[in-house]
Amino acid sequence: MPSKRVVIFAGGALSEDLLQQIDEDDFIIGADRGALFLVSHGFTPDIAVGDFDSVSPEALEQIQAGSKQTITCDPIDKDLTDSEMALDLALGTQPESILLMGVTGTRMDHTLAGIQMMTRAMQRQVSCSVMDSHNYITLTGSQAFVQERGFTYVSLLPLTPEVTGITLQGFQYPLENATLKLGQSLAVSNRLIEESGTVTIQSGLLLIIQSRD
Repeated sequence: MPSKRVVIFAGGALSEDLLQQIDEDDFIIGADRGALFLVSHGFTPDIAVGDFDSVSPEALEQIQAGSKQTITCDPIDKDLTDSEMALDLALGTQPESILLMGVTGTRMDHTLAGIQMMTRAMQRQVSCSVMDSHNYITLTGSQAFVQERGFTYVSLLPLTPEVTGITLQGFQYPLENATLKLGQSLAVSNRLIEESGTVTIQSGLLLIIQSRD
């Protein structure tokens, strides 16, 4: 039976407040150190996956004992990051949506890779978002509804060389049929003025980043 939502905890920046995002019906995947974070806080991952090179042998035993299923791989002979392996497993459950946590942090390569992974979910027509304590990031190729989530700012950044036909409703600084090109900061630090806002585009891929300091 397809899952309604899959929540992935990877090994990047994690904090206890993110655990509040887990609902009872979620399918939970822990990637590498993200699995240890879940088990250490009393959660049982449906799947723990990774090379587990960032945890001790004792911690790996704890992960295996506290997870319903553990999938391990060689840390050298692998083509995917632990986060992408988790995403593949998530997409295999045919979910309605995926929430990625722990894919941002001090490693900018992992952070950018985690954000770009949302395009793979979009190709499968699965809603996907990235969240940490300071950001909530979504991706649209058509229209998106931005809900008030307690973040201060809403910024729009193109993920393709150009995004056209950008129209905003419910924001402090509206746009009408605007174009954003890669490298432009025109749509950074906007704000919602209603409980929700609407972002509509005609072409391209647009990141919607809700953030706070």
